[in-house]
Amino acid sequence: MSNPQTVQPLPLEQDVMLKAEGIVKTFTQGGKSLNVLNNLEMKLEAGEIVALVGPSGSGKSTLLQILGLLDKPTSGSLRIGDRAAEKLNDAERTKLRRTHIGFVYQFHHLLPEFTAQENVALPQIIAGVKKSDAHAKAASLLEGLGLGARLDHRPARLSGGEQQRVAIARALANDPKLLFADEPTGNLDPNTSSEVFDILLGQVRERGIGALIATHNLDLAEQMDRILELKGGRVLPL
Repeated sequence: MSNPQTVQPLPLEQDVMLKAEGIVKTFTQGGKSLNVLNNLEMKLEAGEIVALVGPSGSGKSTLLQILGLLDKPTSGSLRIGDRAAEKLNDAERTKLRRTHIGFVYQFHHLLPEFTAQENVALPQIIAGVKKSDAHAKAASLLEGLGLGARLDHRPARLSGGEQQRVAIARALANDPKLLFADEPTGNLDPNTSSEVFDILLGQVRERGIGALIATHNLDLAEQMDRILELKGGRVLPL
């Protein structure tokens, strides 16, 4: 008697670092409901750099916060790597965010009382890295971004471009698999903006990180692997 045929499990999407399905985000204001995200679906693969464009108020920041586990959708499913985010409790979401996700914002949000090196070491220390190791890695990251002479400088002594480079180093400190950036060069002059953007793309490509970068600058967007437009609460290829 022959053995029954073994049913093979469906293969995992190995290169997909992020998968969002049916994402809805509803806000209630003045007794009225507003759908900012409406049955949104998207994927982000390892090593892929995707631009997210759309007018102010279209929901780009809201989407980044949901994908980065800083907020929860009203409904829908979100997978980060092999983890179903909607099934995680708050502590598990925080741990996953800390170990898998990096953020870069338009404003650097550096801690003013800490040096550049300390700002980059801090997220590592919070994640459990020994202080001496965290400081050593912070120094290495900053040196790689051309800030070796600025390790002991506090943010007030750094230019806008230097502050944003520190923010990039901080986002990379825990070796994330995903990076989300919200207008990362929007507060810089055109020349500095181009320089910082080149640094960000270079670091992301070198590390094979999946990145979603919201920007109003179409010239920068066209340098990425593909462009998504957030329109009517959904993302569409541009």
